[in-house]
Amino acid sequence: MYRLLALTILLWCTASVHGQDPAEFQNPSPKFRPTPLWFWNNTALNPDSIATQLSAFKTQCGYGGVSILPFGVNLAPKYLGEAYFDLYKYTATLADSLGMTLSLYDEYGFPSGSGGAINADGIPRFQNRYPDLTLKRLDKHETPLQGAKSYTLPVTQPGVLMALVAFNPQSGARLNLKPQLQGDTLHWDAPQGEWLLMEFRCVTDGDPNMDYLSREAAEAYIAMTHEAYFRRMPQLFGKTITSTFFDEPTLYRAQARCWTPSFNERFAQRFGTEPDLYYPALWYDIGSETTAARNALFSLRAELYAEAYPKAVSAWSKAHGIEATGHQDNEEIENPVGTSADLMKCFKYQDIPGVDKIGGDRPAERFYKIISSAAYNWDHSLVMSETYGAMGDIPWNTLYNIAMDQYTKGINLLIPHAVWYNDRDVTFKPELSHRNPLYREGLYAFNTFLARLNLLLRNDDRFCADLAMLYPIETLEGEHRFDGPLTAYQGGVKVPDMDYIQLSERLSNQLSRDFMFLHPEVLEEQGVVNKSALCLPKSHHNNRFRTLILPSCRVFSLHNLETIAALYRAGGTVIFTIQLPQQAVEFGKTEALQTLLRELFGGSLPTQTFSVGNKAGGRLLFLPQPSTAALRDALARADEPYDIEFSGAAPLRYIHKNHEGRDLYYLANLSTESYRSLVTLRGKHRFECWDPHTGVITPVASTYTRKGKYPVTQIELHLDPAHSLFLVERP
Repeated sequence: MYRLLALTILLWCTASVHGQDPAEFQNPSPKFRPTPLWFWNNTALNPDSIATQLSAFKTQCGYGGVSILPFGVNLAPKYLGEAYFDLYKYTATLADSLGMTLSLYDEYGFPSGSGGAINADGIPRFQNRYPDLTLKRLDKHETPLQGAKSYTLPVTQPGVLMALVAFNPQSGARLNLKPQLQGDTLHWDAPQGEWLLMEFRCVTDGDPNMDYLSREAAEAYIAMTHEAYFRRMPQLFGKTITSTFFDEPTLYRAQARCWTPSFNERFAQRFGTEPDLYYPALWYDIGSETTAARNALFSLRAELYAEAYPKAVSAWSKAHGIEATGHQDNEEIENPVGTSADLMKCFKYQDIPGVDKIGGDRPAERFYKIISSAAYNWDHSLVMSETYGAMGDIPWNTLYNIAMDQYTKGINLLIPHAVWYNDRDVTFKPELSHRNPLYREGLYAFNTFLARLNLLLRNDDRFCADLAMLYPIETLEGEHRFDGPLTAYQGGVKVPDMDYIQLSERLSNQLSRDFMFLHPEVLEEQGVVNKSALCLPKSHHNNRFRTLILPSCRVFSLHNLETIAALYRAGGTVIFTIQLPQQAVEFGKTEALQTLLRELFGGSLPTQTFSVGNKAGGRLLFLPQPSTAALRDALARADEPYDIEFSGAAPLRYIHKNHEGRDLYYLANLSTESYRSLVTLRGKHRFECWDPHTGVITPVASTYTRKGKYPVTQIELHLDPAHSLFLVERP
């Protein structure tokens, strides 16, 4: 347990602080309590057992609701049959009477999209009902041809013809041969040289899941699942059924070449030109246009992916009084182009972005900041994590530390994985219910702890940070190609010199410098330089970023580099790491990008550690080896405090939010050693300490001083291992 030094007085407080009632904090209501996945696993269900378990989940475990996950080949009654819906409605009605909520899990087994074909009874319900709307794949067929010759060739491969291109690998020349087609026959007078005749076809893959790039397929899946529930129990939506949950869609299926027949039409709408001549870049280097072509193709695919199921289910949910959440499969790949297309942008339209913290070699914690930053970039308030699945019977300190790590990195809706209807047949431990003797005694207190975190962090408060880091998706797209050397599950292509995840871990875990990933699209659409800071004036999370970090970026937008140049010239700090931009995202802009970059660096591009300043106070740095020490030095400020600074001991994890001008800090000690040191916060504040482990509220003794021209508040903290606290600003 922590102690705020020299304070032992319990503060009795009758007024609401930070928009929350202290009495609610001490004893949170069910709406703030966790809602675990409840596996209806591989067995016959009966109402009596459902009633017994559901009641105990509330009274003995401290849960506020459940998300029913049908699972396993022997589930009875049959999924989406009338007896199944009768039992589900019975459960929802019972939950309503208990003051609990339900989250509508949208699949039988997982991943979402097939209606039971995988991890279930094997019946491809979606494929059976909508065979034309299942997953599609882009295939390439090549025929070597010798030039200076006339050809008459059949073009009869199966699928929708997306492009027919003659490509000369030696010269990079590309010719669109679609106009030479007469029916299914190509008539072509080939120029001199060696050519590849390349036929690109969009075909039905055979995977039973919906076409993840098709809004039509998404709406058909929603009609088969969500609408079926709503028709039978509309009175419970928005009251007891408050959200929906999708699970593990991905683009590594279909040999990681997921495509859709409408792609060319959407490309022409977005870019004002046909994409045919760019298709070879999906496999080959086509010369100077390779980078821009891949960015155009892959960024559109990312937009289609975001616009399909996540956007469709969020729109449906909003229309029916609930919210939509879910997560991708295999979020832990540093190059997401072959898996989630763009791990930030896939959440652009989703009510509640999500992640899956699972056991095994799946370090999802490295990507929490990507998911929470996606929420901040597109003004979503909640960030979900499905947590603890397949981690085994982990000890209490590990349970607490994982949760605290998540909440300090922006997650504010933890969905425990899991409780099991048949606790004798648990597929993915732990079983987090009262029936497990390892957790029985402490589970109610743990869920109350999570509820207190939810109470203060699960809201629309503004996320605060001094730093931004560009998300290097343009480099990842520019370096990606189909049929790469890695497996589809591994992402296909490992992009060299990527360091954005390593930088994220150094900032958060070692230097305790919180930050926000900034998507290039958001920077281009919203970024403006105001005085010496980069601002996003259209965003709810409208921080003033005095420092912008550009991780290794071979590919970059000329437009965004112009904004970054303006930031440096106005007095901001810009830090490049490992690799400076070489190629422009935009067609034909590479030379202009290189010229501007040379101007910024004084004529020639550095290859070793470099730092330069200007009269406005701007700093421009290049760190070819961005170690923790190098980052610390680069971020150091002599006369200006950071948002929060730690003295002495290893720094705490934290998140800072602001509610209508009042600040709230959540701080956590994840180490095995006690923390006892001085914490300095920018500005003059009066804080209370709210303890999420006990519900106790105490006053905070503060001293006030200055760092340069800035007032600061200093607090002496003592925080035990695996413990945390809130500093809540008093009105």
